[in-house]
Amino acid sequence: MPVEQIVTLALVQGLTEFLPISSSGHLNLVHLLTRWDDQGPLMDVAVHVGTLAAVMAYLWRDVLVLMRGAGHLFRGRATQEARLLLLLVLASLPVLGAGFIFFTAGLVDSLRTVEVIAWANLVFALVLWLSDAYGLTIRRVEHTTTSDALMIGAAQVLALVPGVSRAGITMTMARFLGYERTDAARFSLLLSIPTIAAFGAAAALELEVNGSARLEAEAGLAALLAFAAAIVSIWFMMGLLRRTTMLAFVVYRLALGVFLLAIVYGFIIIPGAD
Repeated sequence: MPVEQIVTLALVQGLTEFLPISSSGHLNLVHLLTRWDDQGPLMDVAVHVGTLAAVMAYLWRDVLVLMRGAGHLFRGRATQEARLLLLLVLASLPVLGAGFIFFTAGLVDSLRTVEVIAWANLVFALVLWLSDAYGLTIRRVEHTTTSDALMIGAAQVLALVPGVSRAGITMTMARFLGYERTDAARFSLLLSIPTIAAFGAAAALELEVNGSARLEAEAGLAALLAFAAAIVSIWFMMGLLRRTTMLAFVVYRLALGVFLLAIVYGFIIIPGAD
C-alpha cells in the first residue's frame, strides 16, 4: 500500500472517528473516490486501534475509574465505578453481536458504496439535528440508567452502515434522552473503548494468522498517525460542544451527502472514482 494512502487513511480516521460525521463513511470514500485500491476492513480496524489509544489518553481519568470499577466487580463490590463499567459493557453487546453477524455474512462489503454513504449522511444528519434542537440538557453520564445504556447501545448497531456514524448515532440517542452535549459526547467516547477494542482484537488475530511483516508495519504506522490526529479531533469537538450546538456537524454532513449524490447520479465526474 502506498505511503500516501496510509497517511491519508490514518488522518481521515483520526480526525473523524469521534466527530458525529461517520469515520467509516470517510474511510470508504478514500478508495471509492480515488484510484487507490480498497484498503479493506483490516486496515480500517488498524487505524481504529490508534484512535482507541487516543480516547483512552484523553479520558485517562475515566479510564482509571473504569479500572477501579473492574477491581470492585472482581471483589464483589457494588460501587458507582462498577456500575458505569457494567453499563458500558451492556451498551456494547448489541453492536458486537450485530457486527459478528455482518462480518460473517459478508454484508459489510455490500454496504461500502458511495450511494449508501450519501443517503446515510443525509438522513442521520437530520436526525442528529432534531435530537440536538429539541433534546433537553438536564442529564449527565452519572445519571445513566440501564434503559439508557440499552437504547444507546441499540442505536449504535445502525453505525454498521457506513455513513451513519457511530459517534453521531450514539450522541443522537443521548441527546434525545436529555443528556447535555458534552456528556452525550463523553458517553459516546467511553462507549467507543470496548467496541474498538473488540474489533481491534479481531484484527490482531487476523494479522497473526494471515499477515505479513510489511502489513504489520503499515498497520503500525497508520495507528500512530491516527492516534495523533484523534487527540486533536477530540480536543476540538469537546471545546466546540462546550460553546455551541451540533449544527456545524449537521451542515457538514448534509453538504457531504448532497455532494456524494451528485457524484452518484452523474452531475459531478471524478476521474478514476469507482
